[in-house]
Order: sequence, then structure tokens, then C-alpha cells
Amino acid sequence: MIVIVLAAALASAAPAADRCPELITPEALICRAIQAQAAGNEEVAAQSFDEAANASPDSDPGRARLFAAAGNMWLAAGQPGKAAVDLDKALAMPGLVAEQHGEALLDRARAAEAQGDLTTARAKLTEAAATISDDPFLWYFSAALAVRENDAATAQSAINKALSMAPTDASILFEAGHVAHFTGDEVGARDYWQRAAERDPHGPIGKAARDAIALLPVPLTVKADPAPSRN
Repeated sequence: MIVIVLAAALASAAPAADRCPELITPEALICRAIQAQAAGNEEVAAQSFDEAANASPDSDPGRARLFAAAGNMWLAAGQPGKAAVDLDKALAMPGLVAEQHGEALLDRARAAEAQGDLTTARAKLTEAAATISDDPFLWYFSAALAVRENDAATAQSAINKALSMAPTDASILFEAGHVAHFTGDEVGARDYWQRAAERDPHGPIGKAARDAIALLPVPLTVKADPAPSRN
């Protein structure tokens, strides 16, 4: 799955991650967040970005980016409720511009979908498309959301756009299989899942694709009966 990572844009504001100071300053907290993110500890990264945002002056336009980074990390940590709170703060501030604003809206849509609020998810996704329509993950997510909304036409249209932008991405191929299965195309589903498994043979997407294929009916092999003897 493609996710936005705002930490890279914030890294220049912090000391090197291997020597974060023990002070409670925005820069030190950003440093710790980047360090935690690099170590795969999304929850600590989210908390540190959140604390850095709260420790920053209200007039600092970087606060919005810090809250957006916190929201992104909360999503990665599986806590969409906390993500929604921080993303709403970020989106209410003037610090996010152009694609940054669109990516934060996309993350807000993801948080809403994870909480079962499909109406808000679709509304935020539609807003995000105004600035990041060239992001294949936006259309990937739109397709997945449409399946939950039981909207086959939107799911098919969205996954087609994602495939046109990233035709070999394993995540998108896997979702294309999901959409095909949702629309009753088992042959197409099998093909997309096989391609996803080939693109990620040792990873989690490949495993999920192989598991999905195993649940499909075994394809029938039709053989013509031999012609009757005329003896």
C-alpha cells in the first residue's frame, strides 16, 4: 500500500536521529519521531509528532504538517480514531498546501473508512481528488471503498484508473482481483491475483493473493467426447 510519509519533509528541522537531544522541544520531538518511524514503531512516532505539534507556536505553519504526520502514523499504528483527531487539526490549519492538503484528506478518508464512516470517507476522498488525482493510491482506495459501498460501477472505474497509473503494483493488482470477484468475474479475479502473487512472491500481498486464489472454485477443464464409432 502507498502511504504518505511527511517525516522526510520535516527531517531538516530536527537533529540527526541517532543523537536526539533529551530536551522537550519541537525539534527534539521531531527527531524522536523520525527515529521511531525508521525503527518501525509507528505508535511512538505518532505520539512524538503529536507532541511536537503541540509544543510548536500557534503561528508556526509547520504545526499542520506535524499533525498530518501524526495522523499518518496513527493510521499505520492501527488507531484511526486518534488519526482522525490529528488530521482534523491539520486540515483546519493553513500550513498544508497543494498535494500536502490532498494527502491529508486522503488519510482522513482512510481514517473514516477504518471507523466504518463510509459517508465521510467518500466525501474526504472526493475533496482529495481535486489536488492528487494523479496518485494511484487515491484510486486504489476509492475502489476498495466502493466495494464496501456496494457500488460496482465506481469500483470498476476507480481500479481501472489505478491500473492505468501503476499496472505492476502488487497492491493495486490485488485490489483489482477483489473488484473483479466483487463484480462476478472469477476468471479476471484469478488472473489479477496470480499477477499480484508474482509481483510479491515472498511478501504479505503475495500470500494474500495466493490465499484468495485458493478460495476460488477449481476451473473446469472441458474435454470433447470422442466421436462415436461408425463400425
